[in-house]
Amino acid sequence: MKVGYFVPCYVDALAPQAAISTYRLLQRFDVDVHFIEQAACCGLPLYDMGYQKKACAMEKNVAELFAQYDYVVIPSGICTDQFRTLFETEALTEETKRVRNSIYDVVEFLHDVLKVDKLPWAHFPHKVALHNGCHSLRYLRHARSTELMEPNFSKTEDLLKLVDGLEVAYAERRDECCGFGGTFSVWDKSCAGQMGLDKVSDYQRNGLQYVTSADFSCLLHQQCIANKHGVDIKTYYISEILNGDV
Repeated sequence: MKVGYFVPCYVDALAPQAAISTYRLLQRFDVDVHFIEQAACCGLPLYDMGYQKKACAMEKNVAELFAQYDYVVIPSGICTDQFRTLFETEALTEETKRVRNSIYDVVEFLHDVLKVDKLPWAHFPHKVALHNGCHSLRYLRHARSTELMEPNFSKTEDLLKLVDGLEVAYAERRDECCGFGGTFSVWDKSCAGQMGLDKVSDYQRNGLQYVTSADFSCLLHQQCIANKHGVDIKTYYISEILNGDV
């Protein structure tokens, strides 16, 4: 199995530890992992602002780059969703469809493809709040959205429960957006900031000190809000915990 490992631009710049933990985690399994050095931004910020043509101009090069791998794994739910569902300006040839269908975020890849059922190296004896970001929850289907009447499931929780000593917990309003929302947190920062404060205050009110997610963008937003308002929480990208790096 030849796996391409794509690190999104914001993770590369702001969370190298998340990228490194994910890479090392993938190497623990029987897969041939290749770091994709030539990759660039997925185009989501431009797409969010309505510049679809500019955002999608990079699709052709990225499609050709991804085509050489059986799977492409991305440590970011929002970027995975961008490639998989909005990667549509290029003609939908059989090859393009194959590339789109080969893109997974780290949780999907571990849970659905590798079907990981043990992580003997991981130990984190704490109660951890799990935040399923909006894209990961409602587009990648990491877990059941609470507004849907269907059987309960959670891929992220299944993986975290494999970590020795870890207890999964949630905020009271577990599916509520934390306010990051891509460029939304820039052009409507007051609203985004209040949403973030509501989320971290929920953790604090329920005695939750550690927070994890498959979307580092959400963790970045929440940690910054917590630091600004003196809320004592510590955020870790999910791979940091699954690989035993914390």
